[in-house]
Amino acid sequence: MAGQLGFFDLEDRYAPLSKAGDPLEKLAAVVDFELFRYRLVKALKRSDGARGCRPPYDPTLMFKILILQALYGLSDEQAEFQIWDRLTFMRFLGLGPGEAVPDATTIWLFREHLTQAGAIKTLFGRFDALLADKGYLAMSGQILDASLIQARHPANAWTTARRRRSSKAKPRPRSGRTNPARQRRRTWMKCAKDPGRYR
Repeated sequence: MAGQLGFFDLEDRYAPLSKAGDPLEKLAAVVDFELFRYRLVKALKRSDGARGCRPPYDPTLMFKILILQALYGLSDEQAEFQIWDRLTFMRFLGLGPGEAVPDATTIWLFREHLTQAGAIKTLFGRFDALLADKGYLAMSGQILDASLIQARHPANAWTTARRRRSSKAKPRPRSGRTNPARQRRRTWMKCAKDPGRYR
């Protein structure tokens, strides 16, 4: 019978993940999420729990879940499952193997409260700014060095450059095909040069 997972056993499982380059470990080292606590508490306006309700999840923990959803494109249900399933997600959120995980409804309610308070754009803008100040950029499950990313050209500039290249390219010869209008134009030009020859 397998025993309970110990602290050192968990560290041994985290070690190869860190060696492989866990992007969430880098994100946790780059961004201090405690800087968001004041903004989150102010936006949520929660009670002090004196009525005996179940204490809510830590707001920075819940905000980290929203970051995971945005980074990996997860729905609320997928986020709940992936937190249970992935050790990297658990470590990023600071959760142990036996700790409770917010369910999909809790995640949805948290995001709705921030949306109603008009704080979502401000919080994510602050997150992007902090990441950019450190020289990084978050893209689809990766934390990339922004200095190594080449800026994309605007779509219209790219299209214009492509058209210029295509206009300079030589047209392909059409095997066995002639343009009737072009053929008539050539004949008229020949007639104009030497009318007597083409009568």
